[in-house]
Amino acid sequence: MGDARTLLVPDGLDGERIDAALARLFGLSRTKAADLALAGKVTVNGIPVSKSGRVRGGDVLDVTLPAVTPGSHVAIVAQPVPGMGIVHDDDDIVVVDKPIGVAAHASVGWTGPDVVGGLAAAGYRISTSGASERQGIVSRLDVGTSGLMVVAKSEYAYSRLKRAFKTRQVHKTYHALVQGLPDPMVGTIDAPIGRHPGHDYKFTVTERGKPAITHYEVIEAFRAASLLEIGLETGRTHQIRVHLAAVRHPCCGDPLYGGDPRLAARLGLERQWLHAVGLGFEHPGTGEWVTFSSPYPADLDGALEVLAADH
Repeated sequence: MGDARTLLVPDGLDGERIDAALARLFGLSRTKAADLALAGKVTVNGIPVSKSGRVRGGDVLDVTLPAVTPGSHVAIVAQPVPGMGIVHDDDDIVVVDKPIGVAAHASVGWTGPDVVGGLAAAGYRISTSGASERQGIVSRLDVGTSGLMVVAKSEYAYSRLKRAFKTRQVHKTYHALVQGLPDPMVGTIDAPIGRHPGHDYKFTVTERGKPAITHYEVIEAFRAASLLEIGLETGRTHQIRVHLAAVRHPCCGDPLYGGDPRLAARLGLERQWLHAVGLGFEHPGTGEWVTFSSPYPADLDGALEVLAADH
């Protein structure tokens, strides 16, 4: 038994050998990919092919992957991601503007699209450092959080960026729409974050957690909510959402952490109002400081328009 997959060969892989294409699309070794072709588990446009056959952009590729056993890695699946923008691309890095409903990388239990798979489908070569399913990923955004992410394309870039994130030399700027008006309007939340004792998928402020520091400033105050600019010193999972909920100003549209579903419905939100608007770091190839920005997606803009009309 195995995992049967069918996909269109992206234009970026036009002319590649079968074993090379399989290796890039599914995170397999060239040897394993060749073995699958030899075993008759690979067809292109319905015709069995050898490992040295070539693919063309638009070909229909059918492959039966080995069954995934517990503890094994999650394979990369090349899957186009509609709406994912490429903000910058060079030999070392690619900066993407991630839409909502998209994970940073594949994981057990997640069957939706992800950034790594989207880049593979578009024919991008990324670093093979890190776990196989999250190659090139140096930082992540939640599925329901949109905005900027940088992915390493070279091994050198991966190493440099990983170190920069770890030593807090990367400037990450977020905007969040929260319920109510924080007091003070400029402040810092310094509280450790760990897993919630009652829910594996949820996090909370706890003495046993890891240090977490969030800086915020109110940009605009509305009748029912406030727009904040947020800077992070640390990058804990769900950090912004957990910290804002802890000070009783949860993100609008975030019922997991206390957001009012009635307000979310009025604002037309089906996810938390949280967007990674800015990213700045020392370019791993040139050494120059580079910055990138992302505009609000339509759903977040729409929520602000509803609030502005209430004034």
